[in-house]
Amino acid sequence: MPDVVFSVDQSRSMRDQAVPGHNRWHPDVPAAATVRPDSSIRIECREWTDGQILNSDTAKDVRDVDLSVAHMLSGPVAVEGAEPGDLLVVDILDLGPVPQQVGDAPGQGWGYTGIFARENGGGFLTDYYPDAYKAIWDFQGQVTTSRHLPGVRFTGITHPGLFGTAPSHELLAKWNERELALIATDPNRVPPLALPPLEQGVLAGTLSGADLERVGREGARTVPARENGGNHDIKNFSRGSRVFYPVHVPGAKLSGGDLHFSQGDGEITFCGAIEMGGFIDMHVDLIKGGMQKYGITTNPVFIPGNVEPRYTEFLSFIGISVDHQENKNHYNDATLAYRNACLNAVEYLKTFGYSGEQAYLLLGAAPIEGRVSGVVDIPNACCSLYLPTGIFDFDIKPTAEGPRRADRGRCAVAT
Repeated sequence: MPDVVFSVDQSRSMRDQAVPGHNRWHPDVPAAATVRPDSSIRIECREWTDGQILNSDTAKDVRDVDLSVAHMLSGPVAVEGAEPGDLLVVDILDLGPVPQQVGDAPGQGWGYTGIFARENGGGFLTDYYPDAYKAIWDFQGQVTTSRHLPGVRFTGITHPGLFGTAPSHELLAKWNERELALIATDPNRVPPLALPPLEQGVLAGTLSGADLERVGREGARTVPARENGGNHDIKNFSRGSRVFYPVHVPGAKLSGGDLHFSQGDGEITFCGAIEMGGFIDMHVDLIKGGMQKYGITTNPVFIPGNVEPRYTEFLSFIGISVDHQENKNHYNDATLAYRNACLNAVEYLKTFGYSGEQAYLLLGAAPIEGRVSGVVDIPNACCSLYLPTGIFDFDIKPTAEGPRRADRGRCAVAT
């Protein structure tokens, strides 16, 4: 087994670990460990909300979750000799839930998917589903099922939702400048257009006092993907993947977490993957001067692994860039087109007895494929959502007899 360079006691908060992690991007967060290039390491991770979500049949915990503490990241891990301008090469060797299935934290035999309330982040379809809901998933090896979504069983493609290197002070200032400018265009929007730095809930490794307060004032929230990597939520970033991260500070300072048992493209419910704690094994190395050599200046590049569920039959739902309620055309708007594809899939699944919320949760967690199919046929962009038919224990394909409607139970609700 690779050397464990960041260990986690899943029964304790990230704040109470022997070496705490962090929940803001900032170059001054001290390294929790240092490794040599060409090293294989293990990093253990808490679930991203630090254990606020419970294995229960109510979604009050999702509704009331404190997002000021998210994401709880493990690290940073410094790499000897890494300098700004290098590329950090990360190979994913293995990852999964907590190996010892003892306890009640996410990843210890179970995980969850949540629809976040509009007032607390919302989701891709928050205009249609503004309240909080939840589904609990039980793990049996590589397979998962949910008491809140009966009739569904599928193989997960485990992956980290979030990994990245530390930003430089200059890059951090650019992030804050552009995101604050975006917020200023509609400062009262719910949910907000972006999340500015926030002192509440900040954790920055072993920093305390004035240093911790400064990280809270300056540090970037971890919700979006940025030039350092960050919260990509790419489901194919799994075993066998190789990622080339830009290095912006000495040592690179690699951090991550937000492990997922499974996820559909887009993670559309905001907390749309099957969230868990667990471990990730990786090999790290350097390409000196690699950013300039390969023109990788703004975002990482990665090679997907060849490990994924083998589904061969799909039902594909199409969406175009039209607001059908207002009968208003939008010019080549791929976001609107994919939203319509998701809504079309939800409406279809409702005919089999699922509620809209259940269908929404399913599309966030199951290994659906989301594709931009066309952005040149003016005025309508076209996006498609590929739903594997094999994840259901009944036939979902259209037939002359009509849909096989049944009692599909219900997901966890907040009221």
